[in-house]
Amino acid sequence: MSEENIIEGKNAVIEAIRAGRSLDKIFLSRGSGDKSLAFIAASARDKGVVVTECDRRKLDAMSVTGAHQGVIAVAAVRDYCQPEDILARAAELGQDPFVVVCDGIEDPRNLGAVIRCAECAGAHGVIIPKRRSAGITAAADKASAGAAEHLPVARVPNLTAAIQGLKKQGLWVYGAEAGGDSRLWHTDMKGPICLVIGSEGAGISRIVRDSCDFIVSIPLMGQVNSLNASAAAAILMYEVVRQRHE
Repeated sequence: MSEENIIEGKNAVIEAIRAGRSLDKIFLSRGSGDKSLAFIAASARDKGVVVTECDRRKLDAMSVTGAHQGVIAVAAVRDYCQPEDILARAAELGQDPFVVVCDGIEDPRNLGAVIRCAECAGAHGVIIPKRRSAGITAAADKASAGAAEHLPVARVPNLTAAIQGLKKQGLWVYGAEAGGDSRLWHTDMKGPICLVIGSEGAGISRIVRDSCDFIVSIPLMGQVNSLNASAAAAILMYEVVRQRHE
């Protein structure tokens, strides 16, 4: 976590919320009866910002100034867009939409690596959930090697609803999972596509899996039964590239 995207102290966080600053998450001291902290929590939730209560020792460890007053906000490096903006970008380029959805990737370096690959592979944007996911923090931005500055990233409160919205716009949804119904090399991935990448440990959540049209798997020849999320994402995305350029 970089000092540049840490906002701490009651007044600073309140003003960031009022100014409409793009915030990934706000951490509040657990069990505090402070009315100003309760006001911050309510204001943040009204804006759709995730609020997490934590032990004060965690805030102490995160703090840059040593005077966090029981509240620290983590700001996004850049603003998020809407899923509709990603589809509009594809339309402007006259291309079939290619959208990457990250279902609960919590390591910002993994998220940054996925965004980097998505930008290189010509995807039109990435969608991430607000909860249980890394955001576009300084660590993710650095891992993306600058790709996060060029590729639209949407952050949505309900990933399943966002996927259903993409399906209504004609996109086919492919989820990646070991032991999937269809092997990657034998799956038609041409046309408008949404590719879902699961979290590092749990993979794709059940409710998101149920929204997928196809579940594809990458053949594994060794003793280890899974790939890192960003490595799997790279293989899947470049299979889409290969098929689109046959």
